[in-house]
Amino acid sequence: MKYLVRDKMLAIGDDYWIEDEAGRHAFLVDGKALRFRDTLELKDPDGLILITLREKLFTLRDAMTLERDERRLAVIRRKRLSLLRGHFRVTLAEGTELDVSGRILDREFKIEYDGELLALVSRQWYRLRETYAVDVVREDADAALLIAVAVCVIRMVEKEREGGVSPDGVPGP
Repeated sequence: MKYLVRDKMLAIGDDYWIEDEAGRHAFLVDGKALRFRDTLELKDPDGLILITLREKLFTLRDAMTLERDERRLAVIRRKRLSLLRGHFRVTLAEGTELDVSGRILDREFKIEYDGELLALVSRQWYRLRETYAVDVVREDADAALLIAVAVCVIRMVEKEREGGVSPDGVPGP
């Protein structure tokens, strides 16, 4: 199933809806303003918090954590020692790892588990520049988790770009 995301997530405190293919509200991304660290909540249409996305503080490398029911679900970090520019590792609480790779800033990347495609993030299907899709390929996949991963990875790369670091992790001028 494809979920449509309007690319309006640059400011803390901004809220935006993620819609399904039929245009129905599927998830709300609730940006929490006035927090010490970057915090977002992914909610269902009724306002139930599904996943909390938090910037991880005081780490050597940028990281974000995903929490479900106040327990850590996953940690997302840029994969070091990779030949790919946009390459992230998602370590789930039970030790399973997801691989995120592609052109993150262009919103053209994939999320895989052990070489199997779980979700494809792309703008190619839409003419509106600020819209991209998260196509959850596997029916049994956790759509909320995959959308949260996509939102986090894009947010991390955008913050790197704003901070003068290129998408491949090299400090800028």
